[in-house]
Amino acid sequence: MRIAILAAGLARGTPQNALVDEYLTRARAIGRQQGVVALSVEEVAVSRLREARARIAEEGEKLAGRIPAGAHIIALDARGKGMTSEAFAEMLGAMRDAGARDLAFLIGGPDGLDLGPGVKPGRSLAFGPQTWPHLLVRTMLAEQIYRALTILGGHPYHRA
Repeated sequence: MRIAILAAGLARGTPQNALVDEYLTRARAIGRQQGVVALSVEEVAVSRLREARARIAEEGEKLAGRIPAGAHIIALDARGKGMTSEAFAEMLGAMRDAGARDLAFLIGGPDGLDLGPGVKPGRSLAFGPQTWPHLLVRTMLAEQIYRALTILGGHPYHRA
């Protein structure tokens, strides 16, 4: 299975990006043993259009264009379902075991996420009811992917 994080906003040179790189490097090392052959982050620039709806639409269109064909889509959204780390790992393992080829996590820009009428996420995931900065959400997602792979592999990183 290949996992892609598709996000609105550029993180190059930020402390958050350094953490994302660290967690994804760790995840790649253990991921192959868990059937994850690729982990990537793709960014699109945040829209500079004047109207919020237009910004959301432009960012959503750019993100939708990067979703691999046939990918299972999970949108990060404060209104989504919260999950424990164990449940998240179980979900990833179930998708892998069901033969999912591509999994795409989508993180919208500051105004939200709308992928348009042609793209429907299979799930919506929340990291709690709070509003989080988008670069921090990216960092938390990368850590949770790493944690999930360690849970699936019986690695001692997760100590719950």
